[in-house]
Amino acid sequence: MFSVRADRAATLYIFDALARFQPRKKRIPILMYHGIREADISRQHPYFQTSTTAGIFEEQVRFLHGNGYRSVNVTDLRETEPAERLVSFTFDDGYRDFYTNAFPILNKYGFSATVFLPTAYIGENPGHFNGSRCLTWSEVRELHKAGIEFGSHTVTHPQLRCVSNEQMRVELARSRDDIQENLGDSVYAFAYPYAFPETDPTFVDCVGRALRENGYKTGVTTVIGRATPSQNPFFMRRLPVNSHDDLRLFRSKVEGGYDWLRTVQYLSKLKAARRSTHRHPGAVK
Repeated sequence: MFSVRADRAATLYIFDALARFQPRKKRIPILMYHGIREADISRQHPYFQTSTTAGIFEEQVRFLHGNGYRSVNVTDLRETEPAERLVSFTFDDGYRDFYTNAFPILNKYGFSATVFLPTAYIGENPGHFNGSRCLTWSEVRELHKAGIEFGSHTVTHPQLRCVSNEQMRVELARSRDDIQENLGDSVYAFAYPYAFPETDPTFVDCVGRALRENGYKTGVTTVIGRATPSQNPFFMRRLPVNSHDDLRLFRSKVEGGYDWLRTVQYLSKLKAARRSTHRHPGAVK
């Protein structure tokens, strides 16, 4: 089941060993999940797949529990002193299989999580996003009472770099308002949809200002790596997880062996940005 892939090979046979010799620093793995469902049968490369089967998810959760990890929600990350092993579970897109498959497993082992909702697809009646059923507000309220944190994933899940600044602010404000109104509680966490355009500092600054102005305190991205105090609190790094992560690779991700890929990811984005500029020299970034 576990395909031979360059990122896994480099992690396990090179960078995993190197990570063990590095000084221990204050780093917390924020795990990025999407759907907890049957394996994706598409031909997409394992690195890009977002589904994790319930069986593999429980295996990962059991591993963390057995190795003394304690979960912390995203909003509490910046105020947490990791005197013990900490991990943060995050789930993007608000799929209902979090309610049916992920939450019972997390609850079984005493873990919590942060779920990010694209609120246009969350209603009193079931909605669908990317062909999958989403949570209803009644299910969101039930999970919230059980200790699950909810954050914004915008309203309609757009690539924010492709909309106007005004529309971006509407997406940030309205989604937070929708969740707060339905939960009767404050919302402080945000997850950036799609690949984070970190090579565009002007845009990144604009998003950061908009998040602060709309009452957010923290946020996560798709940038690979573990969270550290030096990172911008609105754009913390995460570790992608899916069904192709066997326990050996999963452990290495949690313990720092996968952090090297962040440099490769950044250089790839930088190269793509330069190609785009050459093709469209008059384009406004």
